Amino acid sequence: MRLVMKFGGTSVSGGPRIQNVADLVCGYAKQGHAIVTVTSAMSGVTDTLIRAARRAAAGDDAPYLAAHETLTEQHFAALDHIIGDAATREIAHKHVTRLLDDFANLCQSIHVLGEVTPRALDAVASLGERLILPILAQALRERGAATEAIEATELIITDDNFTQASPVMDATRNKARARLMPLLQQGVLPVTTGFLGATRAGIVTTLGRGGSDYTATILGNALDADEVWIWTDVDGVMTADPRIVPDAQTLAEISYGEAAELSYFGAKVIHPKTISPAAERDTPIRILNTFNPTHPGTRIVRAPRANGRTVKAITVIRNLGQITVEGRGMQGMPGVAARVFSTVAREAINVLMISQSSSEQNICFIVESAQAQRAIDALEKEFELDRLRGNIDRISAQDKIVILAVVGEGMKGTPGIAAKVFGALAERRINVISIAQGSSEYNLSLVVDEKDADEAMRAVHKNFLVG
Repeated sequence: MRLVMKFGGTSVSGGPRIQNVADLVCGYAKQGHAIVTVTSAMSGVTDTLIRAARRAAAGDDAPYLAAHETLTEQHFAALDHIIGDAATREIAHKHVTRLLDDFANLCQSIHVLGEVTPRALDAVASLGERLILPILAQALRERGAATEAIEATELIITDDNFTQASPVMDATRNKARARLMPLLQQGVLPVTTGFLGATRAGIVTTLGRGGSDYTATILGNALDADEVWIWTDVDGVMTADPRIVPDAQTLAEISYGEAAELSYFGAKVIHPKTISPAAERDTPIRILNTFNPTHPGTRIVRAPRANGRTVKAITVIRNLGQITVEGRGMQGMPGVAARVFSTVAREAINVLMISQSSSEQNICFIVESAQAQRAIDALEKEFELDRLRGNIDRISAQDKIVILAVVGEGMKGTPGIAAKVFGALAERRINVISIAQGSSEYNLSLVVDEKDADEAMRAVHKNFLVG
């Protein structure tokens, strides 16, 4: 099979773990698979880089100076563990030193200017993957594999929406195939960076946090891969967070739609954008555990085998606030919803859930807690005249809430799902603040108080996913 394998930050966080990844890749290559490997930065490195750049912009040079020293030691330790030959080790040392000197110089410039632009932030954030790339490639060579380290700037063409770039798929397909297919045909194991790409002009961009998953399915799409394997530190997609629900189970198969809903609503196993390139070509995605590689994991496909359950999984988004716009004068008043959400959009605030009463006397929506006051301030300004006229009575926020998302394709057309969910919560005396269900019926979203979140998850899980 032609496979794209992506390894997350915990899978490559240190010399022994990088060697484990190399063993896995070489083992599957010996079984006859043609493999492109995508690597994330070491765990925590990207956060360190971004934090240092932002602190530099704020006038503090200590974080980037400390990061330069810490990251040098971290990557030297990994490559010294992996590389036996002294001359090869020296070349690798020089590569790490050059990239981290570039990082320090960038941060110094940011410090002098007093600001970090999105383009500059991408230049800094992309360094984590670029640092690990030659180390992982050398680990494969140490096992006798023919390999080539290729930065994704050579493969993935994006727009210039820095920090949240989107791939230009036709151009990416052409570049990726031209660069990678000859290597695969020769039995070479290409290794590339996740998370980043480049504009047509060659300027480095990033695909958003967690974007290495996205890189893998973009390349899987471009190469017509048989499957994309996402190697992480859990056994797959679970029915709930096992730290909260002890009897949570790993799902054998889920659909693209279910995976997209779960990733959007807080499940951390896969990046939300990952699904689209795979679904476009019906490429299965497997979620596997680097530290338990014999576990079959979870397979994400268009039409999963039925497992007899209407609900597949439950997840929670925390640290949210509910904004409510209400007033008797809203009834029959055209354009209120459009004005509400246009105002919020101008503030670049993401809305996670919307609910409106049939009487049209209130609209409520959910945002991250950190953005709630900004939303309130913008809406107060937008509806100032309407407040004076008495059409809008109140614009308010309720904090310390969560969204509990109940996800499953089997919910579609199945009567009584909502009643069973509400019954489970009522038995535990948990109040539901608001609800929403999309027309796809893949997801029923409930807002509950933060203090009730864990008990609510356990209650719904017990009713649908145990036994």
